[in-house]
Amino acid sequence: QVQLVESGGGLVQAGSSLRLSCEVSGRTVSFHAMGWFRQAPGKEREFVATIAWRGGFTYYADSVKGRFTISRDNTNNTVWLQMDSLRPEDTAVYYCAVDSLGGRSWMTIPGYNYWGQGIQVTVSS
Repeated sequence: QVQLVESGGGLVQAGSSLRLSCEVSGRTVSFHAMGWFRQAPGKEREFVATIAWRGGFTYYADSVKGRFTISRDNTNNTVWLQMDSLRPEDTAVYYCAVDSLGGRSWMTIPGYNYWGQGIQVTVSS
């Protein structure tokens, strides 16, 4: 079993920063990547960022490139999403996800087979 628990969300003003954390418990040997997605009210869940479990590969959605940074600690099975220069349009429930199967795009929802419960991020103007 694999469990993901997000933390670090909250209500902030535009221009502020937040750091989301996602702790993974359970089997980690076969992990390929971890990702962050978000879902705003009335919208579909969308890709935010991904990081390979081994190696330095990262990739970001255009909407967050240059403002968000994804990083990980394999020893502690944790992935972070540092969010700077937050905007009201970043308001959403943020989800972390794990790919333990491989073979699918890490920029899409089907690319992950384990998901956290989500955490709210609200950015006021």
